[in-house]
Amino acid sequence: MNERNTEAATKRRLTAAKRNAVAELMRVSPIADELAARFSRAGHRLYLVGGSVRDALLGKLSTDLDFTTDARPEQIQRIVSGWAEAVWDTGIEFGTVGVAKHGTTCEITTFRADRYDRVGRHPEVEFGDSIESDLVRRDFTVNAMAVDLATKSFVDPHNGLEALARRTLDTPATPEESFADDPLRMLRAARFVSQLGFEPEPRVVRAMTDMADEIKRITAERVQAELSKLILGSAPRKGIELMVDTGLADHVLPEVPGMRLAIDEHHQHKDVYQHSLKVLEQAIDLETAHEPRLEPDLVLRLAALLHDIGKPATRRFEPGGGVSFHHHEVVGAKMARKRLRALRYPKDVVNDVSQLVFLHLRFHGYGRGEWTDSAVRRYVTDAGPLLPKLHKLVRADCTTRNKRKAAALQRAYDDLEQRIERIAKEEDLAKVRPDLDGNEIMRILGVEPGPIVGKAWKHLKELRLDRGPLGRDEAVAELLRWAAEQGIEVPESNVSDSSEPAESSESASGDSGAEEGGTDSGK
Repeated sequence: MNERNTEAATKRRLTAAKRNAVAELMRVSPIADELAARFSRAGHRLYLVGGSVRDALLGKLSTDLDFTTDARPEQIQRIVSGWAEAVWDTGIEFGTVGVAKHGTTCEITTFRADRYDRVGRHPEVEFGDSIESDLVRRDFTVNAMAVDLATKSFVDPHNGLEALARRTLDTPATPEESFADDPLRMLRAARFVSQLGFEPEPRVVRAMTDMADEIKRITAERVQAELSKLILGSAPRKGIELMVDTGLADHVLPEVPGMRLAIDEHHQHKDVYQHSLKVLEQAIDLETAHEPRLEPDLVLRLAALLHDIGKPATRRFEPGGGVSFHHHEVVGAKMARKRLRALRYPKDVVNDVSQLVFLHLRFHGYGRGEWTDSAVRRYVTDAGPLLPKLHKLVRADCTTRNKRKAAALQRAYDDLEQRIERIAKEEDLAKVRPDLDGNEIMRILGVEPGPIVGKAWKHLKELRLDRGPLGRDEAVAELLRWAAEQGIEVPESNVSDSSEPAESSESASGDSGAEEGGTDSGK
């Protein structure tokens, strides 16, 4: 009975999927139909193919469409000439011509029957003569379906529609052949698990496990692009777990499986790996808690996943059975920076993720609100524009099952956020600057732009963080006191004139380089 129910449910899903596909195809039919008619008049066939068909079946076809045809690239160019609003040929050596029409982007590729040397990942481009030969070389069966636009009929030689209904991931050829041709497909499998919620077939998992080190053939840039899509998926934990379980992560993000610390009966502590995956899930929940329309946050998600990667290197067994991870945030920030650079992430992503990892533990010194206002100012200043992400990361980092402890931590952070809001209103924390700007510092000390101005600026900023806003006279007195300690001789006339502000101080620290010298405080 259960087996019959399962089969019936599968048939219902297949029927629903076909209805979705037809509805989506009707939505884009003007573009598809116009193209198909032009190719037909020229004596060629045109198919909607790959991810476009998959997405149509899932009911979420985008405005980026993929087509395949028996026409050769130069023939494609002639067919779309005069119809397309734009044409580009950056992929023409691989048989692809890009066109744009009515806000829709189309890539039209000649049937392919490529051969791979299985050393690199670039194929020896070879054009095919049939849709079947094209589909068998594709990565997964759910991407190996096509729609004949002349007849609106499905072409599905590898049962991709059934795999889509069952939410399973398999390859048209054997997984070993597919991954040997292009090892990036192994990482793409993990990405589809994250993005689409698919479950890989056992033979796919076995091949990924046996061939994991083949991913080393792929450039860091390509790996990073797939990894980012995985991290930004709706269920990145599942994709990461597949990478770790198959050994793929050992070559892509080795620090993540490295968090699987052995726990013996005498030294109990959290499983850092499982904890980090839970923090990632909780950070994702917080992404859109107050703003549901926000896009997935790559920096926050990477920081959540990597925030504890410094723990294995800093683990110490203490007398009495305890375990410590002193300064793991410092070590982890350096490790995160090194790994993200190796994956060729943009500089701003590298800096932001490593800074969040560095700061994620700072809150735990807050206790029950013992921080002074000075400490709160430093917390805000060191986080800078990352403060909203830091709020989410710190809250997500609470995974204790002790409800009383978890509630106490959340109350403490609520209190910190309220204090930040109060002080921000009073002092404009988003623009913490010394009470004297760079021009005034130079005028009072009688110095030219240079390192002295930057040091003085930083000293006054430290006082501003410690004591809050200073009056002008107090700020001048502190500057003169600092100058005396540094052995800087200040002209008497400058001292007597220092009670009056400079006529123009708008350029402040920018011209002297002082602001740059002052932004490192507390780091």
